[in-house]
Amino acid sequence: MLVLVWPSGYGAARHNPAKPIKTTRKRPRDPKPFAGLTRKPYCEACDQSTEPRRQAPSAPPPRLIFIRGRRPQVDTSSHFCPHANCAYHGWVGCGNVRANGHPSGRRWRQLYCLGCKSYFQETSGTLFHGKHVSPALLVWAVAALAEGLGIRAVARVFEVDPNTVLGWLVEAAEHLQAFSRHFLHDVHVDQVQMDELFALLSAVKDGEVSEAKAMKRLPRSPHWVWVAMDPVSKLLLTIDVGERTMAMAQRVVHHVAQVLAPDCAPLFLTDGFRGYMTAVLTHYGMWVQPLRTRTPGPVPKPRWMPLLGLLYAQVVKSYRRRRIVRVTHHIVFGTLEAVRQVLAKQGWHINTAFVERLNLDVRQHVAAIGRRVNTLCKHEAGLHQQVALFQVYHNFCLPHNRLRQALAQPEPTNGTGSAKQWRPCTPAMAAGLTDRMWSLREVLLFRVPPWPQPQAQ
Repeated sequence: MLVLVWPSGYGAARHNPAKPIKTTRKRPRDPKPFAGLTRKPYCEACDQSTEPRRQAPSAPPPRLIFIRGRRPQVDTSSHFCPHANCAYHGWVGCGNVRANGHPSGRRWRQLYCLGCKSYFQETSGTLFHGKHVSPALLVWAVAALAEGLGIRAVARVFEVDPNTVLGWLVEAAEHLQAFSRHFLHDVHVDQVQMDELFALLSAVKDGEVSEAKAMKRLPRSPHWVWVAMDPVSKLLLTIDVGERTMAMAQRVVHHVAQVLAPDCAPLFLTDGFRGYMTAVLTHYGMWVQPLRTRTPGPVPKPRWMPLLGLLYAQVVKSYRRRRIVRVTHHIVFGTLEAVRQVLAKQGWHINTAFVERLNLDVRQHVAAIGRRVNTLCKHEAGLHQQVALFQVYHNFCLPHNRLRQALAQPEPTNGTGSAKQWRPCTPAMAAGLTDRMWSLREVLLFRVPPWPQPQAQ
């Protein structure tokens, strides 16, 4: 009680000293410039690739020109002698190939080489060589596969065995891959958009795995389709299948660098996947010696820096409950003004809408990666074959409505309809790779030369 009554400091109310307010340190909004890497990033595709294109063993032989006799009526300028012991082997347009008619009334024409005095069929080295099936049936079956019909559905429509259709797809994919390598090279573009889309697992369709486990397994799923395109000409530069990893991003950018011209460094636009930045820096970088800031001390090590003028921007999307809530743009290499200057030529802004629209075409034309279908692919090799067919079919055979060209004068049609005012145009025509729209039959009948020719055929 004395403690409570007697006035002292013990009974007085105690006041806690006020705690100092800690000021949060604000991060600088301006991003720091890229300092470079002390080591060049590793690319497995660069180590495995020997020579991107096979070179000719010698100079082209002299062209054969015949003045006497009747002028040949059959165009054989796209054919070459398949015999390895011939001096004209692999050379196109040398005038050594002549048409020899249809022996024994057969379907395909026989050709004659004046260099080695030997005969060969015009289907040598194509999908039709050695096939007894009707060529129209074979072309229609491959066209049905290119339009998104499954293998079993094609077999039911054309009344053939599914294994036969599968064999046609395998041979067609091998031929079309060589066709793409022959035409897709030294391409000049201003922009490249890249993206990846997943293929639904076949185990989910069969009920072996729940949907929740499948969503967790998707980032590790090996069935991812990687796409790179030119948004201006709609040209599909490369399409590949693999895991969603850094090594696969390096592989895709490596293919893009092989297709583009050596002096072409376009504007790259991708999503927020981190592997793209390292892959772009690997193939579009150079060694730079930093300036010495201090006199004493060792010399600074060289840095792997992006090429001068390289532009790369990312479109990062934030999702909440499977809906986009925010879209941000990150300038990785270059400046915002330089990126806008490139996009201003077409009146565009930073986006990846064109490659995302292409993903819809891929799902509609490739039966193995469609949504809610029963044609899911089980092996990665089968998916490779279907996407190879789609790449050639999209670039050379399918006209794009936004690429059509206005005719100087309307052309009348056969009938009472209106005159033709537009010329259909494919992505390969818009990119300057060809001057006409190819039919699928012409693509399958095209004999791919073993090495690049002096003049484009």
